[in-house]
Amino acid sequence: MTIIVITILLPLFIVKGCGIGIEEAPYIEKPKEGKDLIIKVYLKDEDRVAEMGLEEYIKGVVAAEMPTDFGIEALKAQAVAARTYAYGRMTKRYAAANNPHPDAHVCTDHTHCQAWVDRKTAMKKWGILNAFRNWNRVSRAVEETEGIVIVYEGELINALYHANSGGRTENAEDVWEGVSAPYLRSVASNGEEEGPGYRTVTEIKTGDFIETLRDHYPDIRVASGDLLSGIRINDYTEGGRVKTISIGNVTLKGTEFRKIFSLKSANFIIERAGENTLKITTLGNGHGVGMSQCGADYMARNGGSFEEIIKYYYKGVKLVKINLTEDRGQEARGKGNSFSHRSVYIVPNSGNNNIWRWEM
Repeated sequence: MTIIVITILLPLFIVKGCGIGIEEAPYIEKPKEGKDLIIKVYLKDEDRVAEMGLEEYIKGVVAAEMPTDFGIEALKAQAVAARTYAYGRMTKRYAAANNPHPDAHVCTDHTHCQAWVDRKTAMKKWGILNAFRNWNRVSRAVEETEGIVIVYEGELINALYHANSGGRTENAEDVWEGVSAPYLRSVASNGEEEGPGYRTVTEIKTGDFIETLRDHYPDIRVASGDLLSGIRINDYTEGGRVKTISIGNVTLKGTEFRKIFSLKSANFIIERAGENTLKITTLGNGHGVGMSQCGADYMARNGGSFEEIIKYYYKGVKLVKINLTEDRGQEARGKGNSFSHRSVYIVPNSGNNNIWRWEM
């Protein structure tokens, strides 16, 4: 069997507000009892680090990140994206520049890493009538995609995802300036108007609106009597979100405006709701980059497989399967192939020509 050696080059990336640096992939500890990779998780609510099997952790992520009544293929796609995200941090291919949990690979704060819930808590939340059904669906999604992650040209991707794109996802560079990835491109995302969080309306008094802006821009000058006339959206991203907006004498990014007013997304319009009130209507929920969970559900309910979902939202990627074995490394050395922990060995996975086995 031919072995292809691909050296991993690590992109400079930003995810969920964190700067991502270029780091060398380290050695990975052998799985405990030979069953599963061990991931270190900072449990924010408990302020402690817990060790658990990677696949066990992914079940908790799927249970916390996606509604369990979504299509099973969408749940599988979520499992693959979550595993890719976690594995990228386990191997330090992606890591926060200002890491609040240096002793752990990931944390349970969804604003920084991925949401996570333990089995007992999840089942209690679902209630006795749905607990076992829901956990069985989560388990099926994870177990039927066990070990599968996403790569682009041999490199593990930064598998970003969000709840609802509002109809079209974003190019990475339109959300995080100076950051680009060939697999994170804007695509139409159908059926999202049927999903949760598609449309949100926020009303705010003009006085509060101005005061909030002045907290961030003390020198801003606006005409409170005719506030709306002093607001101008200058341009939009390919995904339809506000790229820059001018308010009085200040111009700011749509992403910054979203952050200041705690909006669901940067896809918004501002209207007058009353004499002293503004109405901000937002479409979508999240940064809009990568896989839309609601879009994935729509594809799944219309016959799409998890592989089709993944390859639609992450352009030009392949699915590979993690298989960490020192024996494969020894075999590779014996055949005269160079081998290091910065190299990836990709060989076809028997039984499915579209999924590859990734051995380090």
